[in-house]
Amino acid sequence: MNKKLVARLAALFIFVVAISAAVIYFTFDIRTFEYLHMFEAKCILLALGSLFVGLFFDGLRLITLADITDEKLTLRQIVNVVLSNYFLALVTPGASGGAVAQVMFMRKAGVPVAKATVVVLVRTIMSIFFLILLVPVVLHMDRDIHGSMSPTALTLLSVAFSSLPIIAFFLMRTDYPEKWIDKCTQKFAYQTRQNCFIWYREFKQAFVIMGHHPLKMVRAFIESGLSLLFIYGTVPAYFTGLDFDFDLVQVMGRMVLINLVLYFTPTPGGSGVAEAGFVMLFKSLLPQGTVGIMAVLWRFTAEYLPFLLGAVVTIRAFGSDVINMAQVKTGKKD
Repeated sequence: MNKKLVARLAALFIFVVAISAAVIYFTFDIRTFEYLHMFEAKCILLALGSLFVGLFFDGLRLITLADITDEKLTLRQIVNVVLSNYFLALVTPGASGGAVAQVMFMRKAGVPVAKATVVVLVRTIMSIFFLILLVPVVLHMDRDIHGSMSPTALTLLSVAFSSLPIIAFFLMRTDYPEKWIDKCTQKFAYQTRQNCFIWYREFKQAFVIMGHHPLKMVRAFIESGLSLLFIYGTVPAYFTGLDFDFDLVQVMGRMVLINLVLYFTPTPGGSGVAEAGFVMLFKSLLPQGTVGIMAVLWRFTAEYLPFLLGAVVTIRAFGSDVINMAQVKTGKKD
């Protein structure tokens, strides 16, 4: 196997184990053993079932978006695209490889690169916009989150978040973003500047396609939301194993906040940031000494398990040199 891939996987393994061990160690309590003893194993099946349904809707969303571009994907190709995203997202800085992996598999399935790039961008945009639209709901319903924020400030913040997708949609119909990019990148290197314009034009093309197929986009948006919510549902599934009362809406709301932040974290797959954010948001809701274990269970189920499956399908399809292939496609080299 390629030495670079082995080294990257080994480093990732050590990093993940270190983060998980640290989270459990610093949140450990004498009562942890008591709650572990009462932990019901059937909740693991519930969590895995929730993950499977989430991935199923992710696949449906991919079918819908491919159909918008007049492309068809087989079941096996859909599974490869969905799982490969998890693999390369975790072994590349800033999860940059996740999008590249999806494009690589769609290209292998016969989808032109331009169409594949648009599909990947739309998938990402939809996920982010869905979470952004839920932020006002979370802020209004979870008083522990907004704290002493005044009703006026809370309303203004909610309006700001809700307006972002609408503002973005109308801006893409003007020349202002391109003028701003031109002004802001004047001191950048030529290649970096060109990459900024290429990324923006691909982003704009994604919005154009969304505008031309409103009904299918609504369907894809609903599938996107269901996918995310069921994947986040692995957390309350594990909570049921501790046999304590919790507010499902509150738990899902806090998962929305964590995962929105993870879209913008520089660490591979949000490792470290995800665990720290989980502990911070859920330590007051969980029995003492269990928050670290719940954080690790969540990450393993929702991130590391799909990562392992994605590693199998990606390496089988492209070989052990897949990381170099991904870096060539993004223009990055070590």
